[in-house]
Amino acid sequence: MIYEIRTYRVKVGSLPEVEKRFGEGYEYRKKISPLAAFWHTEIGPLNEIIHVWPYENISERNRLRAEAVKAGNWPPKIAEFIETMQSEIVVPFAFLPDLKPGKMGPFFEMRYYAMKPGTLPDLIKRWESKIEERLKMSPIALAGHVEHGEANRFIHIWAYKSLDERTAVASGITVRYKTDGTVLDRLGVTYCLYKTNDGWKIFMSATHAPDAVLHFR
Repeated sequence: MIYEIRTYRVKVGSLPEVEKRFGEGYEYRKKISPLAAFWHTEIGPLNEIIHVWPYENISERNRLRAEAVKAGNWPPKIAEFIETMQSEIVVPFAFLPDLKPGKMGPFFEMRYYAMKPGTLPDLIKRWESKIEERLKMSPIALAGHVEHGEANRFIHIWAYKSLDERTAVASGITVRYKTDGTVLDRLGVTYCLYKTNDGWKIFMSATHAPDAVLHFR
């Protein structure tokens, strides 16, 4: 299983029309292969749509895309609004469930991390050992490494019922470990949301005593 994550930055003010036209085209495209997810950004780089397509492999991806274009009505008629386009192929971590449409979110946090070359096997092992506890706090939509696109990166996408829930989840206790696996220290950590005239921004992280977790209202 692979996922193609396509990110389009569109002209300011065009998002409603872009989503309308995309939906009209998708009525035909989904007969060939369905979306796994479709989002637009609210925090971070604005005026972006992100669509995620699942495929068994690159060969299937190429074949289905060619079929969609040949059938007509695809791609959606949004070219006049697009400013930049990016496509990445992500290989999901095998220990996580497939990303499928369902009742999750409606807020999603997408995080990209850079990796040192050659460290992916160890990263996967560490994730697998810790993911069970993290899933008790909020569900994960997708996590995996970028196979085609910018090299040595991995992505994880988390679902939240609200921005308040995201803040609450991000306010808790972090544990740092020594190289031998023993605990170095435990710290409270809070990621804060700040509302400006431009919208919500994640603007700082704070560490503090583990029994003094901060709460912002």
